[in-house]
Amino acid sequence: MTAPILDLTDATLSLVSHAGPVEILNGISLKVERGETLALTGPSGSGKSSLLMLMGGLERATGGRVAALGRDLTAMSEDDLARFRRDHMGVVFQSFHLIPTMTALENVATPLELASRADAFDVAEAELQAVGLGHRMHHYPTELSGGEQQRVALARAAAPRPEILLADEPTGNLDAANGAAVMELILDLRARHGATLVLVTHAPDLAARCDRVVHLSDGRVAGDEMRDAAE
Repeated sequence: MTAPILDLTDATLSLVSHAGPVEILNGISLKVERGETLALTGPSGSGKSSLLMLMGGLERATGGRVAALGRDLTAMSEDDLARFRRDHMGVVFQSFHLIPTMTALENVATPLELASRADAFDVAEAELQAVGLGHRMHHYPTELSGGEQQRVALARAAAPRPEILLADEPTGNLDAANGAAVMELILDLRARHGATLVLVTHAPDLAARCDRVVHLSDGRVAGDEMRDAAE
């Protein structure tokens, strides 16, 4: 039996406030298998995005253990975490996080250049073509619609061929039509590249497209449902 690609054991996350510590996540134990598509659902404030950030090493657990690809993220330095994400993960945010002074092509090529890929711009161009933006690759983020910006962000995350793709409310800032189109692209890219997909969403129709739905409530796993993503 192969080891899970993501493995959380009693993971906790607490933040310090003026009123004292605030418990964000409470003893999360969760395994994600290679190639799985997993939706994290739950009400606002339930800890969905925080859990995704733990999985990506963007937040450090204050207790327990978080492992990815057999590596203990809780034991890594910030530099090691950054290199690990560069080599193994793609992250898509609700608010795009594109570099405003770079064209779409340059935004997508950036992580490849950081990894010293000689073919960075060729791969970036191919990924933009794949998300239907071949004709917009030399435009800047301010010249693109919200849906187009999210497609650029998705192409940037997918370009290095990550084993793990994390998406935090990837359709949250989009209208229904653009949201549906972006979700189709995410699932298509995941299928083509064979990545494991974990996404945070409030949309039941998007969650229903995944193999598995984990529901969070008050920083804990309140439900874990395997489903037929083809339904």
